[in-house]
Amino acid sequence: MSTIADNLQAVNKRIADAAHTVSRDPHEVVLLAVSKTFGPDAVIDAARAGQRAFGENYVQEALNKIHALHSTLPDVKLEWHFIGPIQSNKTRSIAENFDWVHSVDREKIALRLSEQRPAHLPPLNVCVQVNVSGEASKSGVSAEEAIRIAHAITVMPRLRLRGLMAIPEPTEDVKLQRAAFHALRDLFEKLRVQGLIIDTLSMGMSADLEAAIAEGTTLVRVGTAIFGVRSRAP
Repeated sequence: MSTIADNLQAVNKRIADAAHTVSRDPHEVVLLAVSKTFGPDAVIDAARAGQRAFGENYVQEALNKIHALHSTLPDVKLEWHFIGPIQSNKTRSIAENFDWVHSVDREKIALRLSEQRPAHLPPLNVCVQVNVSGEASKSGVSAEEAIRIAHAITVMPRLRLRGLMAIPEPTEDVKLQRAAFHALRDLFEKLRVQGLIIDTLSMGMSADLEAAIAEGTTLVRVGTAIFGVRSRAP
């Protein structure tokens, strides 16, 4: 039976192989281990295997893990990314405890995060979430709204706009996977042409990271391939 350390090694090899296939440097692609619904022990195992960036969807569950990891591995600097839908009443906890937020889809939420980010911490790194597949049930905004929110974030003092995030409609068709990722990359380049200094494309997960790497992702969010199939909701 494979361990989390084995799985991390396998995922990092997938990233390297996919990058080499399209003549990219594997170091251009950050691996974010999505640890939602898995307990602190799983995160500790991953951290001990060298993983440093972790993604969480649920605030209270994440806070429990952040505190547990700090107690267990106080000398290991971890990076915590919030990647789930953001409720207004959770913005303070997110602003105070996370290093990144990938799922900003309202200017109001961005403003709250900026106002509630403690002054002693570095600016909060944020991505705007784009609904590239147009699914009514999927979080994220249209390309036009993403452009507006991105520009608004650039003048918020406690935030640092890093780029865009998307969760396209799942499909096993590689051409469709790449088309969705290509659309986000096009929007990313449009923002850069407009003068925004951004460097992050958060796209690609366990089932489609190769397609995302081919289309220029800089960060893949992988949970199942590292921690296994989720058997519960929090």
